[in-house]
Amino acid sequence: MDIKRLGVWAFTDQYEAARSGEFARQVEEWGYGALWYPEAVGRDSLVQAGWLLHNTQKLVVASGIANIFARDAQSSQAGANALNEAYGGRFLLGLRVSHAPLVEAMRGHKYEKPLANMRHYLEAMKKAAYQAPAPAERSRVVLAALAPGMLKLSAELADGAHPYNVNPEHTRQARQLLGPDKWLCVEQKVVWESDPHKARAAGRAALDMYVKLPNYVNNWKNLGFSEEEISQQSDRFVDAVVAWGEEDAIQDRIQQHWEAGANHVCIQALQLDGKSIDCKTLERLSKLNA
Repeated sequence: MDIKRLGVWAFTDQYEAARSGEFARQVEEWGYGALWYPEAVGRDSLVQAGWLLHNTQKLVVASGIANIFARDAQSSQAGANALNEAYGGRFLLGLRVSHAPLVEAMRGHKYEKPLANMRHYLEAMKKAAYQAPAPAERSRVVLAALAPGMLKLSAELADGAHPYNVNPEHTRQARQLLGPDKWLCVEQKVVWESDPHKARAAGRAALDMYVKLPNYVNNWKNLGFSEEEISQQSDRFVDAVVAWGEEDAIQDRIQQHWEAGANHVCIQALQLDGKSIDCKTLERLSKLNA
């Protein structure tokens, strides 16, 4: 599986199915290695993967990230195997324990012992029965990992980690915990805008839902941001999580992640509303794949 050094992270649920397939083909044509998409209250993650894979020929499609409370370990392993057998090993399964509000209020499960739950889930996947034709190579798994415990588990039982809402300092720490051989696929939000007020406004709009979720807040605190900086979205905080400016500034942030140890940076390019996908920026940055 070749995910290359650069990928795209996008809320593909904002598109109707036909447009999401067209977008996946664009990402492939631009030369990116992988297309990452989330799972929350929209399309089922594995159904979405099948559609995006159907619309592409070489692109790796990566769940970024499938919720373990949405399906049991047997279903995740079977789904990943089926997609990889059908589409030539192009599906990368990203898994997460999610957040307490999204698990308990939304899905009706108990959110407790997330690290132990993920360990049990991965061990169950490895033992899962599968009696259909197997993919040519085993299905790969990465974890949404922020804290040291989950990063160490990513190194022990998965193929790597997919940290989200992080800065290059977190990437450096993550690489140390993962060791030299595991995948480190970091997400980076970017806004192609040189006006600080407009760029930071877009960044704040993008981060608004995340500053209310405890897992992200705790990680940002560990990176040296105060609770007030996070809740008020200070300039220092926004600038650390969202890269903005012209081409040189955005390229510099991506380079910082690579130098800190990332194998793969998946770009979430945002328009000035902080939500819509900025295809123009993705096309501009695609030359970094060369």
